[in-house]
Amino acid sequence: MPLLLAGITVWCLVHLFPGVAPRSRENLVLKLGENPYKGLFSLFILAALLMIVFGWKAAAPTHVYAPLLAPGIVPSGLVLIGLILFFSARLNGTVKRFIRHPQLTGVIAWSAAHLLTNGDSRSVALFGALGVWAILEIVFINRREGSRGALPALSVRHDAVAVVIGGVAFALVAIFHEWLFGAAVLT
Repeated sequence: MPLLLAGITVWCLVHLFPGVAPRSRENLVLKLGENPYKGLFSLFILAALLMIVFGWKAAAPTHVYAPLLAPGIVPSGLVLIGLILFFSARLNGTVKRFIRHPQLTGVIAWSAAHLLTNGDSRSVALFGALGVWAILEIVFINRREGSRGALPALSVRHDAVAVVIGGVAFALVAIFHEWLFGAAVLT
């Protein structure tokens, strides 16, 4: 579990750093340059992901609570919505008119789905922490950026693209979930 927790901590701290300490981020960019800063940021995120993956596999899960739901349509629907929102973030669809941070909102939906269906220590650590991270990230981004300005031209066609990409990603995850993570999505 220590490696998993270290990976989650690195992920959260690196992502929260620009929002919590914007002046420190600016100073670091001035010292290193924009591209070296992005490269360093990416290396830390890659290291965090590797620690999370290997930490997950190494951690022996213990029972924390009885899951509220079994794998099925409700958690799968939340994950599908999460993936659609995740991909909506890079497109100028009408989703952005209603949801300021679709990618982070998608992470929250994905996290909630997993917390509803898993009650073990690894799941609580990973999905709980990433859900809390996404909420904090939204708060810090909103604080840093203030109110939203005018939105670019928004297109329902872009929403359709996000639905297709999110649907394909969901199908791939559903097909390979048991092989990759040891748990079937739909039972």
